[in-house]
Amino acid sequence: MEYTILILLLPFLSFILLGLLGTRLKPSVAGAAGTIVTGAVAILCYWTAFSYFGAGRDASGVFPTLIPWNTVWLPFGGSLHIDLGILLDPISVMMLIVISTVSLMVHIYSFGYMKGERGFQRYYAFLSLFTMSMLGLVLATNIFQMYIFWELVGVSSYLLIGFYYTKKEAVAASKKAFIVTRFADLGFLIGILIYGFYTGTFSFTPDAPALGAAKALLPLALGLMFIGGAGKSAMFPLHIWLPDAMEGPTPVSALIHAATMVVAGVYLVARMFPLFIGYAPEVLHITAYVGAFTALYAAVVACVQSDIKRVLAFSTISQIGFMIVALGVCTSADPHEGGLGYMASMFHLFTHAMFKALLFLGAGCIIHAVHSNEMSAMGGLRKYMPVTHITFLVACLAIAGIWPLSGFFSKDEILAACFRFSPVMGGIMTFIAGLTAFYMFRLYYCIFWGNENKELHAEHRPHEAPYSMTIPLIFLAAVTLFAGWIPFGEFVSSNGQAYHIHIDWTVAGISLCVAAAGIALATWMYLREDRTVADGLAVRFSGLHKAAYHRFYIDEIYQFITHRIIFACISTPVAWFDRHVVDGFMNLLALVTNKVSWLIKGIQSGNVQRYSIWVLGGALGIAIVLLLI
Repeated sequence: MEYTILILLLPFLSFILLGLLGTRLKPSVAGAAGTIVTGAVAILCYWTAFSYFGAGRDASGVFPTLIPWNTVWLPFGGSLHIDLGILLDPISVMMLIVISTVSLMVHIYSFGYMKGERGFQRYYAFLSLFTMSMLGLVLATNIFQMYIFWELVGVSSYLLIGFYYTKKEAVAASKKAFIVTRFADLGFLIGILIYGFYTGTFSFTPDAPALGAAKALLPLALGLMFIGGAGKSAMFPLHIWLPDAMEGPTPVSALIHAATMVVAGVYLVARMFPLFIGYAPEVLHITAYVGAFTALYAAVVACVQSDIKRVLAFSTISQIGFMIVALGVCTSADPHEGGLGYMASMFHLFTHAMFKALLFLGAGCIIHAVHSNEMSAMGGLRKYMPVTHITFLVACLAIAGIWPLSGFFSKDEILAACFRFSPVMGGIMTFIAGLTAFYMFRLYYCIFWGNENKELHAEHRPHEAPYSMTIPLIFLAAVTLFAGWIPFGEFVSSNGQAYHIHIDWTVAGISLCVAAAGIALATWMYLREDRTVADGLAVRFSGLHKAAYHRFYIDEIYQFITHRIIFACISTPVAWFDRHVVDGFMNLLALVTNKVSWLIKGIQSGNVQRYSIWVLGGALGIAIVLLLI
């Protein structure tokens, strides 16, 4: 599989080509070039998956780990060195399918959505960079190579979120995402350095002597690495960047929230899973509690948002929480004995990528039709946008966990793993699944049913999106309908061996009843014309409603801490000391030196008589001193 290097080279060359020559190309040519390259990458990724899984398992019954290309890049002496290469195993090959599929759909969709936008060529260049960065991250052969591409993902997301650089909100959102994730990545980097220093390697799978030497510090190193993953995957309290990232173009939101940036943290924990489960199980369980709280918090906030993209953003945060919980509740590397959550997490990552991309691209079609993100500008759109309506409904049913759509199967496996770990954890995650069904059908009814905003629609009559936008919707809807029937455990499991998925119908029955209850509640509150029940509850619980709408004031708390405490009490005094004491002392040295030089510059006047006086005077002074001594 030596050709796999092309999976990284092609999008990189596309980025260079469009970045340097984009303004000289017609927008349609630049878009077509970027899309064709991404299509070629998708074909290579699918062929790689077909070849890898089609080759079968080795004698031990495990899919082999292949490294078709690897080279030492930076040797440090001894056993420590940084390699660059390509690693193929079940989760990296699965991620190739996810990234290439969603990226290709976004490229095609953007032809219609971004048509006429200034900087169209630049947009496609950034898409290519983002795709290359994420592909490099999942194909990395070691943790330091992953970190390199991890930072490239951060840079490219900064560029895409701030694409509309003339909008202050977009610039602020891009800076916020970059700064928050940089703080998290500092923990990631420190963890990598501790890991490399004490194990003597950056490999994902150190040998036994290396692990023995670093055993005491592995929990610390892995915990610090998870901080970086929590930042990328928007885990509480590092989630604040993700809702504001909606200021970027909607197709970018689909790319970031579905297949790339936000699942990087989940992929990191999955990649390091053997070390977590073997040497830091307590840290792994902490990640489960963080994920559960994040999922609950985000689901509650999503229930009251009025901007459709922010509802989907908090939905993403909540669903990523499900994936982290599934990994965190594992107690064994054997899926039959406590390792079910690993497979469940990866399965949900796969299905969620498809239906969440479908939701965001559907939201883009809706925004394209009504020229607004607010649900108050919508209502009754089903008769204007039949394709968007049906595909959006499919995605809502999938994320709600309704049989037989893909979300049911992956969510059921997560809930089963949670109940095996703890009935309390299983109950909490089931309740959150019910909230998911409620807020998604609240969104669905507010967009496609209810009262139509006839005054606004008279000015801008809603219409179905062009084929370049609806074809990706239809494709992703088809995947969402049938992806749950893939025997996922046959390909991806915590110990690499085949796992035959068995639906726990007790857990599934409970989750289906809870999801149905959530949908029924949303139907009762939002399908009716007047919505007096929803408005009445908002008034009755106005304090809770207002707090949830404002995200429980987490952003305000950060603003207070940074501006009133850090800036006012720490940064400002330090800045004053730096300007007036440190800089003042250095300026004083320069001033004294300058003054003295003006006083003594006459010594070097070039006048021989003056030199003679100085020599004779100096000799006379020395003689007097010697006589006195």
